[in-house]
Amino acid sequence: MESLGEKKPLRLLFVGAGGVGAYYAARLIMGGNSVVLTARGGHLEAMQSHGLKVEHDQFSFKQPVCAVDQAALQRQYQCDDFDVLVLCLKSQDTASWLDSNSVWLAAGATPVLSLQNGVENEAVLSKVLGVNRVVGGLAVRIGAHIVSPGCVEARGLCQIVLGAWPNSVVNEDLQGIVKRLADTFNASGIPTRAAVDIRHELWKKLLVNNGVNPLSALTRKDTGFLTKHPHYRQVVYAAMQEVAAVSGADDVVLSQSDVDEMFKLICEFDPIKTSMLVDLEKGRPLELDAISGSVLRRAERLGIDTPVTALIHSMLSS
Repeated sequence: MESLGEKKPLRLLFVGAGGVGAYYAARLIMGGNSVVLTARGGHLEAMQSHGLKVEHDQFSFKQPVCAVDQAALQRQYQCDDFDVLVLCLKSQDTASWLDSNSVWLAAGATPVLSLQNGVENEAVLSKVLGVNRVVGGLAVRIGAHIVSPGCVEARGLCQIVLGAWPNSVVNEDLQGIVKRLADTFNASGIPTRAAVDIRHELWKKLLVNNGVNPLSALTRKDTGFLTKHPHYRQVVYAAMQEVAAVSGADDVVLSQSDVDEMFKLICEFDPIKTSMLVDLEKGRPLELDAISGSVLRRAERLGIDTPVTALIHSMLSS
C-alpha cells in the first residue's frame, strides 16, 4: 500500500455496488480516485457494457467504470492493490463474504471501511481481520436505490460518518487512514465527519433504522408518512426508545437527547422508501436480523421488554 501520509488519490474497492455503494463510488471517481466495484447479475453486466449512471439533484454521473464479480476480483487483483476496501453489502452477507474471500484477505493488510446497517458488522470483521484493519462507518441522510441495471437514483445530503473501530482511543493506529478517508471523501463532494467514538455513532443510527425500517416494510409506507401520521409516529418513537434501553449491552449510553435528536432528524428528512421496504418490494431478504434482531438479542440478555420491536419483528418474520 501507499504511505498513508502521501496526498495521492485513493485506490478503493467497493464491495457491493447497490444504491449506496454506487453513489459514493461515483462521487469518488469524479474526485479523481481509482475505484473498482464488485457486483453480480444484470447490474454487473449493465455496468460492464454501458457504464454506471447515477442521478442526484446536485450530481450527475454517467461513464464507464471498472466492475467485476468476486471470482474476477480474486484473479485480477491482490488485496494490497487497494488502500481501503469499502464494504456496502447487506449485513447478512458480511460473514459469507469474509469466508469466501478469507485467503485473499489474509494475504494483505488493507483496512476495511464498513458502510452497512446495524451495530454488529464491525465486530464480525474485527474477529476475522483484527481490530487494526477495521474502520466503522455509516451513511447518513441518504436514500439511494438501483432503479434499473446500471442505473442508480439518490437523494438527500448523502453524508458519511466514520472512525476507527470501536473508537479512536482503543484503535489509535488507524487515525492516519481515517483522516485520509475523511479528507478524500470531503474533497470528492461527500460531506464526511471523522468520529472519536464510531460505536456510539452506529448505535445512534440504529435508533433511526429500528424506528422506521421494519415499520416501513410492514406498512409499505415511506418515512414521511410514518413520521407525520399521528399514530405511526408514536410507534416510531417507541421503537427508538427501545434501542436506547438496550444499548448498555454494548457499553454504549444513548441518552434521551440522542433519541430526540435522531427522531427530529428522521422527521425533517425528505420522505424516502427505506432500504428494507425496497428489499421487500423486490423480493429480497430483509435486514431484520441486523436491525430489530440485534435489539431483541440484547433485550433478552439484559432482561428488558421491547414489545414494539418484538411485535413488528415477529409480524415481518412470519
